[in-house]
Amino acid sequence: MSTTTTNSSGSIGYRELIGGNRNFRLLWFGQIISLLGDWFNFVASASLIAILTQSGFAVGSLFVVRMLAPFFVSPIAGVVADRYNRKYTLIITDLARVVVAFGFLLVRSADDVWLLYALTALQLGIGGFFFPTRNAILPDVVSSQELGAANALGSATWSVMLALGAAIGGIVSGAWGIYPVFVIDGLTFLLSAAFIAQIKLDVEPDLTASDKTMEGAFKEYLDGLRYLGRHTDTLVIALHKAASALMMGSGAQVAMVVIAKDIFVIGKGGGISLGLMLGMGGVGTGVGPIVARHFTGDRDRPLRYAIILGYLMGTVGLAIVAPIIHFGWVLLGVTLRGIGGGIIWVFSTQLLLHLVPNSVRGRVFATDYALFTLLSTVGSAIAGGALDASLSIPAIFWWMAGLTPIPAVLWAMWLGKRMKRET
Repeated sequence: MSTTTTNSSGSIGYRELIGGNRNFRLLWFGQIISLLGDWFNFVASASLIAILTQSGFAVGSLFVVRMLAPFFVSPIAGVVADRYNRKYTLIITDLARVVVAFGFLLVRSADDVWLLYALTALQLGIGGFFFPTRNAILPDVVSSQELGAANALGSATWSVMLALGAAIGGIVSGAWGIYPVFVIDGLTFLLSAAFIAQIKLDVEPDLTASDKTMEGAFKEYLDGLRYLGRHTDTLVIALHKAASALMMGSGAQVAMVVIAKDIFVIGKGGGISLGLMLGMGGVGTGVGPIVARHFTGDRDRPLRYAIILGYLMGTVGLAIVAPIIHFGWVLLGVTLRGIGGGIIWVFSTQLLLHLVPNSVRGRVFATDYALFTLLSTVGSAIAGGALDASLSIPAIFWWMAGLTPIPAVLWAMWLGKRMKRET
């Protein structure tokens, strides 16, 4: 089932989507299981490297590897999503990650830490193929009326699994040990592949007859970049996730680690307080877009203006956190920041799903994801450097609150310019 790239006024609800579209239901179940494994692996690998090295730098390096690996594979990942059958691509990436997940069982001593980094890079690199392909396949399995609900539900699922997956992973690793978590991680990918294999898909990518050489793949990726260069509006929309990550995303997460460890310490090493902050941020990310979509529907103009609201909500959330006067206020602030970030993520994705044709959809989403991971890394590095330079936590959050409105203003100016051209 394929869709057009135009908006539809007759959008449907989440219950109708899940109950009435078997293909989406299978894709969604696969996403739930796969994300559960991702967060299990995150908790287990971070815990293992901390135990083996006793080094904060080593743990920080793991975050860098997790972010940069998808960035480096994005050019080929986008071409693959447009060149080959997207269903089979999702299955192959899941099966490959089964093998990689079991490879973590070989990491047993500090001398094996290099292997943990290598496996992390490999697993997240393979994930760099999965996520753009999953976004690209969405209009192939739902109708135009279902697309908005499918996109919002997918984001809410990510957020719920962030809130639950990391917590469950921590409980499992605490009760059974770290290595059983890696086994569960591998099994989740296997189960995800089993769900996706049942999808009936009759849409073929538009590059099936293209040049299959590496030179051909490079040219096809450049064609995708040229598409963005020719369609400035699409390019600007594709920059929103990266802007959100840089201004109020990854840097805030780095600062939250310090808040949990040194300021509001609940549980051993602040583990409970960090989990609460991440969990409330995840709840905000999931709930925000669903509530906002109740007012915007899937209409182009309201979606665009709601993105401005997302930046403003994030700004308010950061400003509430900044004084660091009470943990309850911190939780409220990170929730509002999550709501804002979720609106930006979901609505920018929705606009891309409406605007980008099937022939180049994979490459556009791969570029979108690459920019997000790159600027997430930059944001983390800036926040880490600020902390090393003895900049206080309140100062970091005030700086972020002051800078976050900038992309909102630039986007509002772009919308005003666009509206003048249309009148």
